[in-house]
Amino acid sequence: MTLSAFLESLSQAMPPAGSSPYLASLWWDGKGNWQKAHDIIEHLDGDTAAWVHAYLHRKEGDRGNARYWYSRAGQPMPEVSLEQEWKDMVTVLSGR
Repeated sequence: MTLSAFLESLSQAMPPAGSSPYLASLWWDGKGNWQKAHDIIEHLDGDTAAWVHAYLHRKEGDRGNARYWYSRAGQPMPEVSLEQEWKDMVTVLSGR
């Protein structure tokens, strides 16, 4: 799925069929439902889950917690805007 298709899907009631939990989490965040996004990702393991988790805590404003999760993901805290990071993540995680 392209970034533009993902953005268009935000007008729907549910994430696109077949979305990974990582993309579903970012989709709910894109809809403005941070809590739902966090609920999806918080119990998942692995670098990708840690990356999404880090982004969500950065967005929340909890930079200390975000740093912890970026470290778990093996990534530095980004210097780009939250909007740009979200778009970059959707692009990477959707394989486009």
